[in-house]
Amino acid sequence: MRKQTHWLCAPLILIVILSFAVSVAAQEYTSRQEVLQNEALRQDFIIQGEYLAKIEGQDVGLHLIADGGGKFRFVAYVGGLPGAGWNAGAPRLLGTVVVSGDDITFTRVEERNFPAERSLGRGETKGKIVIEQRAPGGGQGARPGGAGAGQARGSLVKITISDPSIASETATFEKQNRQSATLNARAPEGAVIVFDGTNVDKFLPRPEAKINEVPTQRPAGQGQGAAPRRNQNTLWAEAATTPFEKKPYKMHIEFMLSYMPQAQGQARSNSGVYIDERYELQVLDSFGLEGKDNECGGFYQFSGPAVNMCFPPLTWQTYEIDFTPAQWDGDRKTANARVTVKHNDVLIHENLELRNRTPGRADEGPAPLGVYLQGHGNKVQYRNIWIQYR
Repeated sequence: MRKQTHWLCAPLILIVILSFAVSVAAQEYTSRQEVLQNEALRQDFIIQGEYLAKIEGQDVGLHLIADGGGKFRFVAYVGGLPGAGWNAGAPRLLGTVVVSGDDITFTRVEERNFPAERSLGRGETKGKIVIEQRAPGGGQGARPGGAGAGQARGSLVKITISDPSIASETATFEKQNRQSATLNARAPEGAVIVFDGTNVDKFLPRPEAKINEVPTQRPAGQGQGAAPRRNQNTLWAEAATTPFEKKPYKMHIEFMLSYMPQAQGQARSNSGVYIDERYELQVLDSFGLEGKDNECGGFYQFSGPAVNMCFPPLTWQTYEIDFTPAQWDGDRKTANARVTVKHNDVLIHENLELRNRTPGRADEGPAPLGVYLQGHGNKVQYRNIWIQYR
């Protein structure tokens, strides 16, 4: 009897264990401060990101993607970083990384588009990693325009590699903190302000649009009398605007992906910008990925981005969307919608024809609609949203 009871309870125990494992794996961090104050997360988060080195006279970019517990994936780009010297189709190297103390070990797994004479093959490459602390607010060696407070001002990360199969001399990768050139872009005169952090008047009551209140800070290095910065409040994903006019417009929108090192694929900070509530421009933590139609910058089932310009999570990013709605004669569509998109100020779609809607929201039709910011169960944040009609 006891054995039978134990046997019947086993599946329930397994379900509880699996549920706990899923909840741990899905942990989501929505601010740099939250991560940097967590000793278990801090080092991996500081190490994750974009790097650049000069090897044999050529720029080589590097992405380190955190998977938690000192484990990473890496992508090395021959020619520079995506959108800055490296473009889709150029050679790159993929593999895994383990960090232990100041030791870093790269395991090469796969080559893409390498000429045979330059093939590195599989194998391990060992190096050293150095994290130099900076004084708060910058200081010697601090670069202006870093992506975010804790990481850009607090540390300078370098990786050194001495491996004859890579380069004849020691290669030094230095961490980069890129920002979009259109970050914090002001709305031009005559534009419609959709969200500036102060209210949700331009959003429908269902789903309920919710503001994430962020404490207003004074400009760095200024005293009590300094003017405050602009409103920094953000909008959580899962919100739909009131309808826009049925005519072409340009939209500026900024978004920030959550840090989810133990999640993978579509579970890693998933959202989407449904233009006209019908055509989904993907939002996902696709940092270092291939750049497919279901990843950040892609239009699902239509087209992947020309280059994957996704920055690391907890970095503010921009979309510039130039949209021409479909044309209708009554209930008959006479012309498909078209869209041009820049991601972090790099062109990823040019005059893309959207032949039909993407799944998950409204059907195509002549009725004017707005923009839907998909929640998808993740806490992606948006800010500084405005449109300008053409």
